[in-house]
Amino acid sequence: MLVTMDTQPSPPLSPDEIERYARHLVLPEVGGAGQQKLKRARVLTVGAGGLGAPVLHYLAAAGVGTLGIVDDDTVSLSNLQRQVIHATAAIGQAKVESARAAISAINDHVTVDAHPIRLDASNAPDLISRYDIVVDGSDNFGTRYLLADVCLARQRPLVSAALGRFDGSLTVLTPYARNADGSPCPSYRDLFPEPPPAGLVPSCAQAGVLGALPGVIGSLQAMEVIKLITGIGTPLIGRLLLYDGLAARFEEIRYKAKRRA
Repeated sequence: MLVTMDTQPSPPLSPDEIERYARHLVLPEVGGAGQQKLKRARVLTVGAGGLGAPVLHYLAAAGVGTLGIVDDDTVSLSNLQRQVIHATAAIGQAKVESARAAISAINDHVTVDAHPIRLDASNAPDLISRYDIVVDGSDNFGTRYLLADVCLARQRPLVSAALGRFDGSLTVLTPYARNADGSPCPSYRDLFPEPPPAGLVPSCAQAGVLGALPGVIGSLQAMEVIKLITGIGTPLIGRLLLYDGLAARFEEIRYKAKRRA
């Protein structure tokens, strides 16, 4: 089992929840049992920006019971071209509070834990231990490597993604687990052994990003989270999904765990 969650039974779905999640409940692969898993789940999203916005939107709409949000930034006008969870009226607000208000407007059955902090080595282990799954919506390599290392140590699945100008990538990391054949699942460092030299990869502010692109990749991240929680489908473990927005093309690279001492 990839995700270990609270096994205590949730209260029955209310009439409002039954109507709200009707399209889930009629799916045999999800049904009432899957919706209860979503309701019990605790998911931490690191970053309430381009990737975090669609992740939070769709996980809230899906009925994930608790959403944690880590972000120490405030909403600026230049965010609004792609960070669709924030409104013009939220400019100047903390992103975690803007996102909390948007989630409440989408689904008042969802609890939001706001963490207006910058994730670092001192706070990441305790914070990640409180959640079942972590979603990486960060925009820098330092945070990506930190998340990957701590999620490995705390045995939490990590749904990791990155954006370019017109392209993006996505994978699921469970390096503490094993594949069906008994081989170890690969880690982030199996895929990217070392971060690129400082300054080699331009930031979003420097290079730009097409506004709809984070919506594509972030929605795919939300899909992977829902699959992990409900146990349906095949997660992107050992597979890096690449999306070329200009060519409208998906490609997949398979990768394996390297031999460890």
